[in-house]
Amino acid sequence: MAALGSPLRTLRGLLRELRHAGGRAGRSYRDTAAYRHVLAAFRAHRVTSEKLCRAQQELHFQAATYLCLLRSVRQHAALHREYHGKGERSPEEVAGLVGFRLPQQPGGKG
Repeated sequence: MAALGSPLRTLRGLLRELRHAGGRAGRSYRDTAAYRHVLAAFRAHRVTSEKLCRAQQELHFQAATYLCLLRSVRQHAALHREYHGKGERSPEEVAGLVGFRLPQQPGGKG
């Protein structure tokens, strides 16, 4: 299994994805229940000098998994917007999407 990285990095990534997901509605992402829940969970599971929290690694793994889900959903939506629903395309446009150019016909016809 790959290393998870630091919990602070995971928290920052989660908050960044929440900002992307919820910032369009005209209100701040900090007003959402998801934001408050993520911060409360990370605060409740941090390690202090008085106790050793066994659930910290479990919380970190779940947070990293949720972060992966949020990123994947956002990237899927971006790809869907870019490549889906444009109707019939011309051969020149399709060739441009994959990085090709159509050959020129002799006599200036193409």
